[in-house]
Amino acid sequence: MQTLAHFDGGPGPWILFFPLIWAAVVIGGITLLRRTVWRGRRAPWQRDGRDANVRIDEQSPIAVLGRRFAAGEIDEDEYWRRLSVLNEEFGRTSKGGAA
Repeated sequence: MQTLAHFDGGPGPWILFFPLIWAAVVIGGITLLRRTVWRGRRAPWQRDGRDANVRIDEQSPIAVLGRRFAAGEIDEDEYWRRLSVLNEEFGRTSKGGAA
């Protein structure tokens, strides 16, 4: 009886496993890169409008405004009015507007 590795003198069906091994190596490399080097970077269609490198400052006017609203010092109308002014000043646009 002939073995699969020596089918008529050729490599036989085992030759089909080599492309599968290379595919596994490539997929493993991409997975490794995505979990290490590319972590934190997002594709353009996944961005939420903020730059990934910009950190929100705890003392920024928008953060202070949010804390005042959360503490109940200002009402919702005043919060949205002041937030729109701050967004214009810092060059941000609303979620529905064009960037």
